[in-house]
Amino acid sequence: MVRAAKKKTTAKKTSKSKVKRPLAARITAGRMFVWRWVVRVTLLIIAAALLWICLYVWANPHKTHYMRSEELRIGAEVDHEWVDIEDVAPVMARSVVAAEDANYCQHWGFDMTAIRAAVDSGGARGASTLSQQVVKNVYLWHGRSYVRKALEAAMTPIVELIWTKERILEVYLNIAEFDDGVFGVEAASRHYFGVGPENLSVTQAARLAAILPSPKKRSASRPSNYVRKRTRQIIDGAATIRRDGRAACFQD
Repeated sequence: MVRAAKKKTTAKKTSKSKVKRPLAARITAGRMFVWRWVVRVTLLIIAAALLWICLYVWANPHKTHYMRSEELRIGAEVDHEWVDIEDVAPVMARSVVAAEDANYCQHWGFDMTAIRAAVDSGGARGASTLSQQVVKNVYLWHGRSYVRKALEAAMTPIVELIWTKERILEVYLNIAEFDDGVFGVEAASRHYFGVGPENLSVTQAARLAAILPSPKKRSASRPSNYVRKRTRQIIDGAATIRRDGRAACFQD
């Protein structure tokens, strides 16, 4: 009887040991578990990003990451107030496009002609479109980073697909930096000229557009010789894109 009991116990132990999976199988199962969660988290991040992009189709961005960082730097709130594009002088929108992205209505977020020109010049000239600048300022951060550039490259076509060209330009006009602590065309037009954005003249609009690449170093109210020269170029460019139809995607 004792021997029979021992045999039964041995049989039970043997069966249990057979159920136990090999080490390789356990490692594979662990990897699959991790992979499934990586996929789930990635899809969740993508879904959240899409919702965030869709949100600003209607909602207006209040303050960007860069605005908040500037507030910390200067120790005060930035001068910023949202204004609808319908309440901005049409020449201001054309001036910005002429200065920053003349082919704005003809590309899907990336100006390949400008990119090739930038490559040929050894990176001495910029090639960022208004769409890329909006993505960087609204959703990402400033500074040179491969991660930021990769995210910008991924998000820009999505913004172009979901937003209208007019909406992208409207957001740009409201978040662009025009002076130290001055953001958006509403604050800029009053800061420099003492008028609302709806009353900007052709020259005033061109001067605001002329300082956009270096707003901390240039002034629209006390223009340098370079800013004056650039202003004349932008006035001509704004008139040109109106005539040849390159403003059709954001203005009737």
